[in-house]
Amino acid sequence: MPPRPPSDWPVIRTVGVDGMLVSFGDRLSEGANRAALAFRAALDGAPVPGQEETSTSLASVYVRFDLRGSDHAAVHSALTKLLAQRDWFDAALPHGRKRWRVPAVFGTALAPQLSEAAALAGLSPDEAIRSICATPLRVQTIGFAPGQPYLGELPPHWDIPRQTGLTPRVPEGALVVAIRQMVVFSVSAPTGWRHVGQTALRLFRPDQPDPFLLRPGDEVQFVPVSAETLDTMRRTDPAGGAVAVAIAQGAA
Repeated sequence: MPPRPPSDWPVIRTVGVDGMLVSFGDRLSEGANRAALAFRAALDGAPVPGQEETSTSLASVYVRFDLRGSDHAAVHSALTKLLAQRDWFDAALPHGRKRWRVPAVFGTALAPQLSEAAALAGLSPDEAIRSICATPLRVQTIGFAPGQPYLGELPPHWDIPRQTGLTPRVPEGALVVAIRQMVVFSVSAPTGWRHVGQTALRLFRPDQPDPFLLRPGDEVQFVPVSAETLDTMRRTDPAGGAVAVAIAQGAA
């Protein structure tokens, strides 16, 4: 079992006039992220009084409630009771998760900072690709831009810093790395993270009933492909070559 945060977690805080934040740590850890995902799923299955919506960050769950049908004391009490029901740091991850295999080009002109990032991790470029692609990475949260996943955690040698400056722009589908996490960009944007791979994923699909391709708790495993293969996938496959399978309930 991963190490637990100190015993003063979880903590419930008030956010604005109609929100509560349940935090399972003050920094990302496997246990805190697992707890946040499991606790949100429990809330969505059995809402607290007046609950309007929930969302997760890396280690917290936000709950917004309707003040016309509840109050802070009632929501705080319900959250406290739910927290006491089990050890959320060791909870099963939510059902309905998917495991995605995602083709990606590493290095080349499409992802020019692979060698730099690999050197910071103490690896050759080929070793870096094998390390990144070795195992599925959990979607820890969605943030910064619509549908944009934060994935992790990579092995400890990937605890590399962000850049001191900004890359003016990376394209949609860019795969970037820092602090043991990877992010796939859902839109073209500036970044302080190093651009090591390129996918053909379309993560934000506003024309679809469900606009976000990935969900917190999903897993993503990258598969190296050539630039030519990725270009063909981009032109012929709306999913950019990505394939998903359901993860069995109770799987780690």
